[in-house]
Amino acid sequence: MAVKIRLARHGKKGFAFYHIVAADSRAPRDGKFIEKLGTYNPNTNPATIDLNFEQALGWLLKGAQPTDTCRAILSYKGVMYKKHLLGGVAKGAFTETEAEARFNKWMEAKAGKIEAKANKLATDAKSAEKARLAAEAKVKEERAKAIEEKKAAAEAAAREAEAAAAAEAAPAEEAPEAPAAE
Repeated sequence: MAVKIRLARHGKKGFAFYHIVAADSRAPRDGKFIEKLGTYNPNTNPATIDLNFEQALGWLLKGAQPTDTCRAILSYKGVMYKKHLLGGVAKGAFTETEAEARFNKWMEAKAGKIEAKANKLATDAKSAEKARLAAEAKVKEERAKAIEEKKAAAEAAAREAEAAAAAEAAPAEEAPEAPAAE
């Protein structure tokens, strides 16, 4: 029986969520599986991966073949690297303590990269928010300026109308009545 490590799709139509499973290679894509190894949520940034490291490593050591996506996930979490190091220990290239030291060093570097990406995403979101608020403030100022110009134009028109009305009324008042001729 050939075992594959693959993804079993769950979740709703626009919001896929996957279980990482060890399944018989003859089983249908989302059919019966042997063991659930973890979950994968690609909807978050960075993607959320919850993996049982020891189970996944155990299946790889037993000969399970991961699909391309699962291989990428296992590499990201360090399972493939750990398998590689254990192969080196089995061949006698280095000791198990040296393999553990290399793996721990790699995990620390990987954690630093993940932290840097999370920080970059947070700062990018903050800068995008600041830019959006600045653009909104600029639009608000332009609208206020346009409204002020309209009010000033309306006041000027009202003053002109008052002046015109006063000018019409003034000549009629200035003309004295002519004395009646007898």
